[in-house]
Amino acid sequence: MRCNRSWCWASACLPALLCLLPGRALAQAPAPTPTPQRQQQLLRMLQQDCGSCHGMRLTGGLGPPIHAQAMRELPRDSIAAVIYHGRPGTPMPPWKSMLSAAEAEWLAGVLRGEEVKP
Repeated sequence: MRCNRSWCWASACLPALLCLLPGRALAQAPAPTPTPQRQQQLLRMLQQDCGSCHGMRLTGGLGPPIHAQAMRELPRDSIAAVIYHGRPGTPMPPWKSMLSAAEAEWLAGVLRGEEVKP
């Protein structure tokens, strides 16, 4: 049986394209908010671990200031990406072994003063 070229292409590619749609929809869904207990852990990490380089008041040290006034100038997703992936070639480590991408997004909101601290 011969097949029309456009039909063959569509029947071969359509399932692959449809598989991409749910992932794209999920990628744009809002990140889940960490539980209150996890939020406390993340805030402690922010104070202790981030504060060791960025200063205990987050006003700078080895790393730049990361207080709300400084962070509001940067896009939230960029801040989350730096938290999650780090900055290669700098002392800023990736934190992806310690937290999820959604938690990095939540921390970015805290740093920008957008998230309510528990």
